[in-house]
Amino acid sequence: MKTPETARPRPGAAILRTALRRNIGAMIAGTVLMGLYQAAETAFPIALGLIVEHTMQDRSLGSLGVSIGSLAVIITTVSLSWRFGMRVLQKANTTEAHRWRVQVAACGLQPVARDVDLKSGEILTVATEDADQTADIIEVVPLLISSLVAVVVAAVALSLADLRLGLLVMAGTVAILSVLAVMSRRIGVSTQEQQARVARAGAKVADLIIGLRPLHGFGGNHAAFGAYREVSADAKRQAITVARVNGTYAGTAQALNAALATAVSLTAGWLAFEGRITIGELVMAVGLAQFIMEPLKMFSEMPKYVMMARASAERMALVLNAPSVTTPGPERPETGGTLEVDGVHHGTLQGVKFTVAAGEFVAIAAYRPRAAADLAAVLAVNVAPQAYGGVVRVGGRAIGDLSIEAVREHLLVNPYDGEIFAGTLRTNIDPSGSGREIAEAVEASMLTDVVALHREGLDHVVRDRGANLSGGQRQRLSLARALAADTEVLVLHDPTTAVDAVTEQLIARNVAKLRRGRTTLVLTSSPALLDAADRVLVLDGGVITAEDTHRNLLAGDEAYCLAVAR
Repeated sequence: MKTPETARPRPGAAILRTALRRNIGAMIAGTVLMGLYQAAETAFPIALGLIVEHTMQDRSLGSLGVSIGSLAVIITTVSLSWRFGMRVLQKANTTEAHRWRVQVAACGLQPVARDVDLKSGEILTVATEDADQTADIIEVVPLLISSLVAVVVAAVALSLADLRLGLLVMAGTVAILSVLAVMSRRIGVSTQEQQARVARAGAKVADLIIGLRPLHGFGGNHAAFGAYREVSADAKRQAITVARVNGTYAGTAQALNAALATAVSLTAGWLAFEGRITIGELVMAVGLAQFIMEPLKMFSEMPKYVMMARASAERMALVLNAPSVTTPGPERPETGGTLEVDGVHHGTLQGVKFTVAAGEFVAIAAYRPRAAADLAAVLAVNVAPQAYGGVVRVGGRAIGDLSIEAVREHLLVNPYDGEIFAGTLRTNIDPSGSGREIAEAVEASMLTDVVALHREGLDHVVRDRGANLSGGQRQRLSLARALAADTEVLVLHDPTTAVDAVTEQLIARNVAKLRRGRTTLVLTSSPALLDAADRVLVLDGGVITAEDTHRNLLAGDEAYCLAVAR
């Protein structure tokens, strides 16, 4: 795996352009239908003016019938165009939001980690609220264009009656949009900050849920809740600021729109009084002044939604544009399953060097838990190969030269705090549904009592993060999943810290039996697992200081005896 090249950032504007380009067909159809809706809405007062102008003067039943039929056509057009136009746009909006949610989630699920300075709760907010608000651009643009159609139709109709009325509408619309465009920038900045603070509050909640039991255990729950209350209050204050800005924006838009409608009505009344327009044209002008309020309101709100979509897109770009921690190489390891750590320097590790031969069961007793965690992080490729000294080889190949797929296929590092997912016992053990080694893994991990305890057996429902399981049950479930994967090289990090001594003894024997002929490395201080290993390596002061069987070390190494004897 090589150092990743600096990728050209993909800003929020590029994300919005991608969303628009992918939905161009739906947007064109939606724009046509919504433009037809706005044109028909605007045609209603124009038709009323023409009816007053001609039908009432002629007093002809035929003309009245034609007028009523025309109004029926206009109303039908308004109804159907709105219905189908919004259906097309909302379907495209929902589909596009789904695409971005999947894409953000895929970034978190990729084998190669990304350098994202966001917590899981913040990424959740990006994948939900920000994805939805970004996809809103699919509706915003057609509605903006259709509102412009209504304003143009109204301005043209009023210009035919009197040029001054048309110019008043156009000049007023430009003035309103100029004022609101300035205000919308503040909304975009405030919304982006609100989303960030809400995301931080969500991340704090996720942390609290994960650590709730330990917090209760040492009485730290009140302090933790206080910290969350502070973060939540910060998000609340920003939400109030955004609401205040939005309220000011909406109030200003409503006032300006009403002022323009009033100006058009008063001007039309004055022109009618002067005899420069007819009564029918006056009715049309007053009607348009009322009907134009809706498209003007919609038109004036669009800049706000554009800025909100832009702000959300910028937050999505933080995840989507984040560079990979490493760039995988093209090679694959040789068969056999050897694992070699050659002079690795990272964190507390000060030149660790050892080899686990193919088919060997080796345990490492780390006197400092941090050293075991650092070694597990290196082996799991959670640390980029270029970020530490030395080299790790799998199957004779440097891990930095292997593709990440090859690493995951041949080497599995099971952390001590392996995640448990909502689903069933079966789906947690065998997420891919391959059905391999499930029974053997359940038996080896001593999960049999959990399966037997429930009528559904392996199909027993497991809640998110294993909330309905004890700590020991969650740990054994995670171990069963690692064993069922049956990889050439398996690294287990403290797999039995939450189980009792008797169960631990049985698990140690079962794992050694099940993994016979496969390469296994266990980072542990468990006497049962250390005794089951072919040999034990002592990790002290960041280096391997001793190597022998567990029983020989107990007999001849006092420090080892004090560290692992229970």
